[in-house]
Amino acid sequence: MDTPEAEPDDAVLFVGVSLVLGIASRHLLRGTRVPYTVALLVLGVALGSLEFGTKHSLGKLGAGIRIWANINPDLLLAVFLPALLFESSFSMEVHQIKKCMAQMVLLAGPGVILSTFFLGSALKLTFPYDWNWKTSLLLGGLLSATDPVAVVALLKELGASKKLSTIIEGESLMNDGTAIVVYQLFYRMVLGRTFDAGSIIKFLSEVSLGAVALGLAFGIASVLWLGFIFNDTIIEIALTLAVSYIAFFTAQDALEVSGVLTVMTLGMFYAAFAKTAFKGDSQQSLHHFWEMVAYIANTLIFILSGVVIADGVLENNVHFERHGASWGFLLLLYVFVQISRILVVIILYPLLRHFGYGLDLKEATILVWSGLRGAVALSLSLSVKRASDAVQPYLKPVDGAMFVFFTGGIVFLTLIFNGSTTQFLLHLLGMDRLSATKLRILNYTKYEMLNKALEAFGDLRDDEELGPPADWVTVKKYITCLNDLDDEPVHPHAVSDRNDRMHTMNLRDIRVRLLNGVQAAYWGMLEEGRITQATANVLMRSVDEAMDLVPTQELCDWKNLRSNVHFPNYYRLLQTSRLPRRLITYFTVERLESGCYICAAFLRAHRIARRQLHDFLGNSEVARIVIDESNAEGEEARKFLEDVRVTFPQVLRVLKTRQVTYSVLTHLSEYIQNLQKTGLLEEKEMAHLDDALQTDLKKFKRNPPLVKMPRVSDLLNTHPLVGALPAAMRDPLLNSTKETVKGHGMVLYREGSRPTGIWLVSIGVVKWTSQRLSSRHSLDPILSHGSTLGLYEVLIGKPYICDMITDSVVHCFFIEAEKIEQLRQSDPSVEVFLWQEICVSLH
Repeated sequence: MDTPEAEPDDAVLFVGVSLVLGIASRHLLRGTRVPYTVALLVLGVALGSLEFGTKHSLGKLGAGIRIWANINPDLLLAVFLPALLFESSFSMEVHQIKKCMAQMVLLAGPGVILSTFFLGSALKLTFPYDWNWKTSLLLGGLLSATDPVAVVALLKELGASKKLSTIIEGESLMNDGTAIVVYQLFYRMVLGRTFDAGSIIKFLSEVSLGAVALGLAFGIASVLWLGFIFNDTIIEIALTLAVSYIAFFTAQDALEVSGVLTVMTLGMFYAAFAKTAFKGDSQQSLHHFWEMVAYIANTLIFILSGVVIADGVLENNVHFERHGASWGFLLLLYVFVQISRILVVIILYPLLRHFGYGLDLKEATILVWSGLRGAVALSLSLSVKRASDAVQPYLKPVDGAMFVFFTGGIVFLTLIFNGSTTQFLLHLLGMDRLSATKLRILNYTKYEMLNKALEAFGDLRDDEELGPPADWVTVKKYITCLNDLDDEPVHPHAVSDRNDRMHTMNLRDIRVRLLNGVQAAYWGMLEEGRITQATANVLMRSVDEAMDLVPTQELCDWKNLRSNVHFPNYYRLLQTSRLPRRLITYFTVERLESGCYICAAFLRAHRIARRQLHDFLGNSEVARIVIDESNAEGEEARKFLEDVRVTFPQVLRVLKTRQVTYSVLTHLSEYIQNLQKTGLLEEKEMAHLDDALQTDLKKFKRNPPLVKMPRVSDLLNTHPLVGALPAAMRDPLLNSTKETVKGHGMVLYREGSRPTGIWLVSIGVVKWTSQRLSSRHSLDPILSHGSTLGLYEVLIGKPYICDMITDSVVHCFFIEAEKIEQLRQSDPSVEVFLWQEICVSLH
């Protein structure tokens, strides 16, 4: 039978049929233990076998299959990889990435190199194909790429733990990039290029580090662009898609660095800095969009992989023993691949166990078994096959055919055997079981669900139009998830179960649930406009870090926020620098605003989470302990807000005004949307009003109300010391005064230190302590606004007689000792006035 002439639109038919097969598989396999990706690969092999094994009996569909089977391997990667890599890396949790980064780098760096040499050595020493070391290592490097497409799809289906999923997924993403780099190195060697140790290190560094730098550059540029886009979901989503493909193309073609590592870095950068840029409907739309893109790409690439495998086995023009030794060596190679993976994990295990969250033996077993190969390795083998026709005598056509045969076979075997048995292995190791605490929470929740169902039935059973009440017995038959409940509910933290181990487990569980509630409250506040994107990132990170410490500590998310609330060390350098006073004031206000946002959000989120926890679990002892910990966490935040309320009330007033303004505008937007839903507004009227509101929102975002600080001269003129001076003396002093804001607990000066100047307290409270004076004098240790500090020591030229420490946020001014001395010498009456001021302060 002659080969039918393929039309370009036949390729579209293959896409349509593949998606239909994918939809049918997903529908039919729901509830079964067969992984979706494994089913797709089998379907692809079946399609390819029908076409290539029966001499083109599939007609137009077969023509489409051939078009796709002969696709350029580089084009295949360029079409599918950017979207899949970006979706995978963007969906990862930043905190998990940071904790597991060392483990991922170990597996993707030294792990790939070890695997390449293990497999290359096995191929060279045991296979009868007369390959030299370079060719053997080329195939070894190619087979070292654990495919992120295959691994990520499988892990999402099986619902593996976050820690293990992050390690395996991150390793697969990085591994893919480094394996491609290693492949490119040995491919150049096979073609006759020579590399010494220095040039190898240079090549690997340029290709990998250059890719990371390029990914960061694209990430920074595109995230900055996102900041200028306001409430336009379509543009925001389109930008994420466009930048992933442009970054991949720039890396692969323009700069010849790793496109995989570039897009992976880009996605992780977005995960770290851009997730909070997408809020509400925009975030939901972005999630659904990338979920759909990943689903379509996964479906097509796995079916296409199956087709390519069938093509490589059934329609190779180059002869090899299909039914003899080659099949046996394929099985042997599969064994070598598994042994290589085991050796890599064993060699690196001490380090894998040490870094990040660690790695136990069960997790190491899953790590070994999850080394699936997929479309990336297959595409690289197709590149070798395509090149083998043009680069003789370096590579023979038969070598290219064998590369595709072995790679396709390994992809098939790892997905079929490893992929389909991973869930069984998880079950065998007990890694898919819920802990006793979680089971009790689950059962308790079912009782709560039953109560809610009864409440809903009571509210809904009578209907004004339909008349007779509904039948509860019939309704309950359809709520099968609640049929296994006993008569008496058992509280998950019952008093009867108070052994130490269970009590500790319960405490950990409730702390995690409260922190989850806190994080959810932060997301809600971000959408309501109560906090900024930068503040949200800081708050989310504090919860993630506190989650890690739950097994060993009480709630401690405030500890991770403390440094973001108080004034940092570099602020002291700003105050002593020659920067304009207005710029220093800007930094001061910005820091105060940030601290107030963080403290207010922290207190509100914990209050919401405590209420939800109490409503869910009642007054159990464990819940009370965690709620008390949460209350104690907020003490410092409440103190900071109270200090700012006394010291800078205008800051809190402006922040509240911003929140209310945003809430009012969004409330109006929701109101007109509801009017349209109810049919009271037509689409044109809705568009007109919505455009006007969006204009107001954009104006508010770009020009929010600003904090207006009082002028320095006005503050100093009201101070008892400066205000009493003659105008001729006061003006020079004003110009040499340094304004500063001190956080709670900061030292103004230490007892025994050389006097460098005086401090004028404008607003706030300071306290003094002294080892020499405390026991002999009963002086008030608290000094507030209007106080002058250090004047006595400056006038007599002796060290400070006490420590002076802020007891709140303090707005104060510093005047150098030299300026006071000049003022003192300018007029004898000034010295008398200064000594009088000291006497007043002592009284």
